[in-house]
Amino acid sequence: MIFLRTEEEIELIRKSSLLVAKAHAEVAKLIEPGVTSLQLDARAEEFIRDNGGYPAFKGHSGFPNSLCVSPNEQIVHGIPNDEPLKEGTILSVDCGVLMNDFYGDSAYTYTIGEVSAEVQQLLDVTKESLYKAIEQAVAGKRVGDIGFAVQQHAEEYGYGVVRELVGHGVGKSLHESPEVPNYGKRGRGPKLQDGMVIAIEPMINMGLRNILQHADGWTITTADKMPSAHYEHTVAVKKGKADILSSFEFIEEVLKNK
Repeated sequence: MIFLRTEEEIELIRKSSLLVAKAHAEVAKLIEPGVTSLQLDARAEEFIRDNGGYPAFKGHSGFPNSLCVSPNEQIVHGIPNDEPLKEGTILSVDCGVLMNDFYGDSAYTYTIGEVSAEVQQLLDVTKESLYKAIEQAVAGKRVGDIGFAVQQHAEEYGYGVVRELVGHGVGKSLHESPEVPNYGKRGRGPKLQDGMVIAIEPMINMGLRNILQHADGWTITTADKMPSAHYEHTVAVKKGKADILSSFEFIEEVLKNK
């Protein structure tokens, strides 16, 4: 079932999504070589709870932590650990919040120190594909228009677009209908309606699109061990132009001043 949210409900989802964004900024302050993903996880959880939210991922289907932290060839659902992060790593951090009965969800891929130009291009193109997809998240379009926008931009650069993992509706559950793939055909799939709230989240591999799930039941990596990038916004579908409920501004302000 696809829910259409009232303006009041959308504002509650925005509050949750902005708390996610500010938790990301706290993570961004700490990210550097030598820090551990468990340290990042602990800070995010503390910040979310201090600000009246609950870390949405903690305990969700048994996930043990507040953040999914996925370095290099890990695509998503990486479990935080106590291994120090190394210079040259890229790190996808996915964070969710439950507050006032509504969820927010956003992901960002960080660099640890300097990375190669090739890896930086992967990050840039993945983020660009997210915003190209958001341009399609308007009433009257279809889910396939969103997926097509991601796929077309990523594949222009020869990248692999992950198919098994998709965006989703967001609201009173963390994952609602419809599924929002990062590939597709224009004019296909469920019709987008004013008031739908969706998470759009391109997961783009430098190499092939094929994936592997690890024995821990969570961690997903690229089959060819090439790097993967992941960016995600929670978005309200509107007439004319989508309303981005989450934000990268807090993160990018921190990163600019580091």
